[in-house]
Amino acid sequence: MRVPLMVSVPLVAVLGAVAFVAWRYMGLRVWHAAACLLFGFFLAATSAAPEIDRLVAGIVAWLTGSLPR
Repeated sequence: MRVPLMVSVPLVAVLGAVAFVAWRYMGLRVWHAAACLLFGFFLAATSAAPEIDRLVAGIVAWLTGSLPR
């Protein structure tokens, strides 16, 4: 049985905060953020999406000390 990644919303919040800090203090332009957003959407539609999901889940499991799924 596959358990869903339970930290997806907090992970999105952290990535949103990182994007905001990059925009506010590091000179991230709106078009840079838009390009990254579009890249993410297009990447999610490829065959690499499940592997990326497993990689992120493994990193989160390693960081939190939980068991891998």
